[in-house]
Amino acid sequence: QIQLVDSGGGSVQTGESLRLACTTSGRAFSASAIAWFHQGSGMERQFVASINWAGDKIYYEDSVKGRFTISRDNAKKTAYLQMNNLKPEDTGVYFCAADDRITPETRWTDISAWGQGTQVTVSS
Repeated sequence: QIQLVDSGGGSVQTGESLRLACTTSGRAFSASAIAWFHQGSGMERQFVASINWAGDKIYYEDSVKGRFTISRDNAKKTAYLQMNNLKPEDTGVYFCAADDRITPETRWTDISAWGQGTQVTVSS
């Protein structure tokens, strides 16, 4: 089983940037797809972005295209979410997740490996 630790959240103003990190241990990181999900207050977890094990299949939710970039460093067993031009609606807890394959159609309830979440707050 893979273990994941999220970090990098914080409080920023509209238009600023944050870089989230997902550090892993356990099961081979390089064999896993990694995704980021966003959970706003009172909302279900929503898909944000995913990257496959090789880094050549990347998906984004429409509202973050052009602003967020997902990446991974298999040597460091770490994945990243670069978040630029942040908006108040991006506020919430961000969770990284790992599985064999994660696409925008993957239900979050079908994923068993999660980080603890990191809070992002964007003020207007």
